[in-house]
Amino acid sequence: MKNSVKAAIIQKFFAAACLLAFSDGAFAQSEAITGPSTVEIPAGWFWQGSDGIERKYAYDIDEQVYGHDISRRNRWYDIEGDKWRVHLLPYHISKTPVTNDDYAKFIKDSGHAAPDISKDEWDRQGLIYNYDTIVPFLWKKGRPPKGRGNHPVVLVSWQDAQAYVEWLSEKTGKNWSLPSELYWEKAVRGEEGTFYPWGNIYDPALLNSGDRGPFDTTPVGQYDAGPFGLLDGVGQVFEWTSTSGQAGYRFVKGGSWDDRGCGVCRPAARHARPEHLRHILIGFRVMYRD
Repeated sequence: MKNSVKAAIIQKFFAAACLLAFSDGAFAQSEAITGPSTVEIPAGWFWQGSDGIERKYAYDIDEQVYGHDISRRNRWYDIEGDKWRVHLLPYHISKTPVTNDDYAKFIKDSGHAAPDISKDEWDRQGLIYNYDTIVPFLWKKGRPPKGRGNHPVVLVSWQDAQAYVEWLSEKTGKNWSLPSELYWEKAVRGEEGTFYPWGNIYDPALLNSGDRGPFDTTPVGQYDAGPFGLLDGVGQVFEWTSTSGQAGYRFVKGGSWDDRGCGVCRPAARHARPEHLRHILIGFRVMYRD
């Protein structure tokens, strides 16, 4: 073989090797874990909790929509903290709930169990939804349901969410956590203490709730941003917080795609759920402080 031919072959081989190395490097870079996109919540005061006027409004709209006064008779909203001024230092919180695509990176890297639940396990939780209702949300072979990558992840327990933030902290070097009720509420509600992120009048056009449908999760970011640029803070899915309601229970906040009214969608509203619960109405978002 002539030297010129040999040189040409070696040159092509070298070029191909360089391209492969570059591609591998690019792929590795694309797989780097940086965490969800965040918004910064500045230091300052805000109004947390609710007062009698706000709770009465919540009971009234529930009764108007549902045609009964179960929430009022059971005093669902009376467990909310009384309205008070709180000062928080700055922090960063994920702009949207953690999505299926976000969570899939965690599943792939850590080997943690994907969001899946058997019919027997589901039935033991004692929820009103039959198993057929949850099938569209189940993961298969460690992958999210087709076409739902940009939907909030659901069927995650509080322990699952905790495992995610521990993994994310290790991967990024930042101290990620679930937000406490205080940090969650300021980020969603803003500083002025309005009933909803947009004001004091409920508007079903501004969130994914059961008032207008589609009676399912939707891709995140379909509605107007809240006071700090945060998205999907009300409606869409309830979100786990780090705040304990009682032993073995954590507060969830924000309401969901299945709620109407929507007294329970107010950022001040709260109710506790078992830490082990996996529900199609509950997801989470994450935060960190510098």
